This record gives sequence, C-alpha cells and structure tokens, in this order.
Amino acid sequence: MQRTELLKKIEQVNAVCFDEICMELFFYQAKNNELYRNFINLLRLNPKDITIPQQIPFLPISFFKTKVIKTGNWPEEIIFKSSGTTGTIQSNHYVRSSEDYLNNCLKGFSKFYGSPADYAILALLPSYLEREGSSLILMADRFIKLSKYSESGFFLNNMNELAERLKACMAKNIPVLLLGVSFALLDFAEIFPMSLRNTVIMETGGMKGRRKELLREAMHTILKNAFKLDAIHSEYGMTELISQAYSKGNGIFHCSETMKILIRDSSDPLTILSEGKNGAINIIDLANIDSCAFIATDDIGKLHENGDFEILGRFDSSDIRGCNLLVS
Repeated sequence: MQRTELLKKIEQVNAVCFDEICMELFFYQAKNNELYRNFINLLRLNPKDITIPQQIPFLPISFFKTKVIKTGNWPEEIIFKSSGTTGTIQSNHYVRSSEDYLNNCLKGFSKFYGSPADYAILALLPSYLEREGSSLILMADRFIKLSKYSESGFFLNNMNELAERLKACMAKNIPVLLLGVSFALLDFAEIFPMSLRNTVIMETGGMKGRRKELLREAMHTILKNAFKLDAIHSEYGMTELISQAYSKGNGIFHCSETMKILIRDSSDPLTILSEGKNGAINIIDLANIDSCAFIATDDIGKLHENGDFEILGRFDSSDIRGCNLLVS
C-alpha cells in the first residue's frame, strides 16, 4: 500500500476500523522502515505471521535517543526534541510535516474540548519556551493563533501578567484554557491563589527538577484548592508521538482517534495483558505514519475495557520526561 492511500485511511479512522488500518500500517512500516524491520528480524518474527495488533512488536522508546527513525526516505521539516534533564540524552523525533502534526493535534483536542477558537488560550510553559524543538510549544502556538480572543498568549515568568489576564477574562466571561507545566502551575498557585470561573486548567506534567515529584492526585488537590476548581485536566503526550490523550480530571485518559493503548507484561515485552491489569504502556499512534507507530514506553499504566487508561508511574530506570505525568 502506498503512503498517500494509507494516509487517507488514517485521517478517517474510527474505533470500528482502527485495527484494520493498524495492521495495514504495520505491514507498511515493517517493509519501509529499515530500523523497525531490523528490530523485527532480531526478534526472529515474520511480519506475515502477525495478524492482530496484540501480536505487533513495539519499538522501545529509547531508540529515539540514539537512532534516526524514519519510514521511507524524506527530508524532515522539524525535529522534536525531548526536554530531559541535565546530563540525559535527548530523544529526537524526525517529523516530515509539522502541518500534519498540528492538524492531528487539533482533531484530537476538538474531540474532547471543541474548537480552540472558543477559548482564551493561556500557555504557562516556561521551560519549553526556553528551548527549541518542543512539540508542545508548536501545538500551543497553533491553538493560540486559532483563538478568537486577543487575551490568548504565552507566559514565561510573567506570572503577574497571567494573574491579571485571568481576572480580565473572568470579568468579560471569556472561557479560558490554562495550559501549564506542573511546576509552573504550582508556583503560580502559591503566589496567586484565586477563585477561577469558566476556566479549564490543563497540566502537561513535568517537574524538571524544579520541585519534588508529587503524586498526581496530590498535585491536583493543591491546584484545585488554590483555584477553587472541581477538577484539574491533564494532557498526555510526548516527543515521540504525534497524537495525544486527555483526562478531564478523574485520572482516566481518553485517546484521540489515531491513538490506542495496549498494556504489556513488564517482564515479558512481547506479552500483552488483558484489561484491568497493571503493566508497561505500549502506544499505537497511527498518525506516526512517517516514523514508527508502535512504541513501547517507559510508563506504567492500566487499560480499561472501553479503551481509556490510567498512568500509574514510570520505570525507575527511565529518565524523568518533561511531558510525562507524575507518579500516581
């Protein structure tokens, strides 16, 4: 199957046809992605013997730190780089089209929240703004540009301005999406606690060594108390993905149309566990058509019967990742 034909199918994917398209993409990448093909061969697997998504081998996410992962041969438009911490090796995700990435972000967000145009988008992402290659900054920038409200914008360390912007939006009854990295939201909550109305706070995880790691539930409790909100929302994404998942505050994440979670046995990476069992998270990201759509992450979680999932933590040996959620 050619890329163009496969891309059209992926753009129209839904729950009914997800597995069928997943298998078509697997065979496409097993043939056209040299690194992935070699990985499959080293496992002594024959792609022809793989008939369902649960049998697909998932590429360890650590490969993005040392390898150029591409399906086919094409010039990258942008390279997404993980934030990492001092002394760690960054992941590099070579992206063929930033516009394809942004369109997929918009589709995923709109499924759960409607159009970004209907919110004042306030992005408190200091650590991301200070470096290049952040997929999160690219997404936030697109959402800000789509917003119909002039109040939208980025905030680095200017928390006074952010506080005034929130108050102005409430005075005008403007719906707000405050998208923030965890440590910055906690800093803001300490300095400017206030009763927020008509506001969604969405954390993207990440302490960056700036604060002690907290249980997600504890962190959300601090933010809820500071801002008098019933729930704190979360975004689950990472450098190596094109798709995202979202939680509306109960710790349960919902996948976008192009994303699906499987749980593998932590001691046997080729064994997929049934729903309700804890294990390591494998991600199928159909939108990763030009990279690798089958990624074995370092996160630990649990899958629910309806396809929703929880993040329970990460392996101790893995790096502290900027977009990963906190241990809960």
